Amino acid sequence: MKINILGCGSALPTANCFNSSQTVTIGEKVFMIDCGEGAQIRLREQKISTFRLNHIFISHLHGDHCFGLIGFISTLGMMERTADLHIHAHGDLEKILQPLIDYFCQGMLFKVIFHSINPRSNEVIYEDRSIQVSTIPLKHRIPTCGFLFEEKEKDRHLIREKIDFYQIPIKELHLIKKGADFVCSDGTVVPNKLLTRPADPSKKYAYCSDTAFSEKIIPVINGVDCLYHETTFENSDEKRAKETGHSTPAQAAEIAQKANAKQLIIGHYSARYRSHKKLLDEAKVIFQNTLAAEDGSVFEF
Repeated sequence: MKINILGCGSALPTANCFNSSQTVTIGEKVFMIDCGEGAQIRLREQKISTFRLNHIFISHLHGDHCFGLIGFISTLGMMERTADLHIHAHGDLEKILQPLIDYFCQGMLFKVIFHSINPRSNEVIYEDRSIQVSTIPLKHRIPTCGFLFEEKEKDRHLIREKIDFYQIPIKELHLIKKGADFVCSDGTVVPNKLLTRPADPSKKYAYCSDTAFSEKIIPVINGVDCLYHETTFENSDEKRAKETGHSTPAQAAEIAQKANAKQLIIGHYSARYRSHKKLLDEAKVIFQNTLAAEDGSVFEF
C-alpha cells in the first residue's frame, strides 16, 4: 500500500497545507479519500494517474473535505475520461453535487455514480477480488465516518520442487494456493503444508478524520498496519478540540496504542500552527512510531 497526502490541513487552507485529501494505492488501483480544494493540483504535482482512480470516499460533508469535487469532476470531463466515477458518501452529497454537475459538466463522456453510505454504521461499502473498504463511525459535529482498507487473504506460495516431485497438474495449482491438499492417483493425500509456504500478510490501513477522541473505534481498527488519525489541535488546546469535535496528538497516540497499530500518521492541522513539530513530538511521547503528514508526503508499508 502507498498513501499520498494531497492535503493535510483543516478548515482553513494555507500555502503549505491544502484541505484534506489523500490517495491510497493498492497494486494497480488508486482510491481517493476526501477531496478538499486543491486536491487535483496535488495529484498533478505527484504525478498520480487519474485513469486508475475510479472510487472516491468522502468522510463527511464539511467543505474542507468535499469542495474540490466539482472542480476535479470538471477537469476529468475536459480530459475526455470515459470510465465511470464512483463516489461513496452521505446521501445528501448527491442532492448537493448533482445540480452542479448538470450545470457545469454537460457533455461528459462518463457518469458520476453516487453510493449512499451510513456514517453511523460499521459496514463494508466496497469490495473486489483483492480488497474491501469498510466505514468507521467517528465522533464529530455532523455524521462522519473514517475508512478501513483491508487486503483480502492472499494465496499461499507454491514450493516448486514439491509441485514437480508430485507431478501436480497445472489445473490443481489454483486450489493448492488457496490451501487445498493434493490427492495423488493412488489416493495418497499430500498435505498442503508440504506443498506451500505461508502467504504474505495482508495489509490494513485506517483513515480517521474528522473525529473527537473515541475509544469506540478501537475494535474496528485493531491491529492495522497504519492509522491516519487527525490531530487538529495541540494538547494545550484540548478544550477547543472537544468543543469542535477534533483530537489532540496525545489522544490520537492513545488510540493508536490501544488499537495495537503498527504506525501512526497525524494530520488535519489547524492553520494556527505554522510548524507541526510540536504536534508530532506530543504524539511520540505516547506512541513512538508516529509520522507527521505534510502535503506531498508519501508513505509506503
